[in-house]
Amino acid sequence: MNFNNAQFEKSFGASQQLNTSDLPEICFSGRSNVGKSSLINRILGRKAIARVSSKPGKTVTINFYRVDNVRLVDLPGYGYAKVAYSEKERWAELMEGYFSSGRNIKMVFQLIDMRHPATDFDLDMLDFLSQMGIPYTVILTKSDKLNKNETEKRLNLIYDELGDFAENSQIIPFSAQNGQGCEQIREIIESLV
Repeated sequence: MNFNNAQFEKSFGASQQLNTSDLPEICFSGRSNVGKSSLINRILGRKAIARVSSKPGKTVTINFYRVDNVRLVDLPGYGYAKVAYSEKERWAELMEGYFSSGRNIKMVFQLIDMRHPATDFDLDMLDFLSQMGIPYTVILTKSDKLNKNETEKRLNLIYDELGDFAENSQIIPFSAQNGQGCEQIREIIESLV
């Protein structure tokens, strides 16, 4: 698989707009500002195929990127408090519509900021994926922000925080800065398609 061949396809802001799923899809999910766009850019070896913003809540659409015979799907971030209630409702409808539309979802990479405990939103998302029978891998982003001792401590704590969800998942520390975990994520994607 040539990750450098990626191209942006489309964005959708409402579930009624979604195209039919005709290729396997790999999703990236997580709270606002967790680093989904940075992770996608790193995996694809591009600086700005996915738009990165320092302001949380900027990804308000589902964005599709095609790489060979698979689509990478950047889902809207959740859990950002400064977004209007109507916008949160639209996001919820969009996500529910996406996941319940019979798509060929091979994997959801659930991103959690390694520096902080998993949020209730993170746990709710993992519970939703479990109930839907959708495979997931937990990606701990921003690993470069921690030293070796802090990293070890957070890795031990994350298993407690995630409980049963950790038993059913691989957990990969990731850094968009130094590339830690990038090859592991690419290998998972390649093994799925």
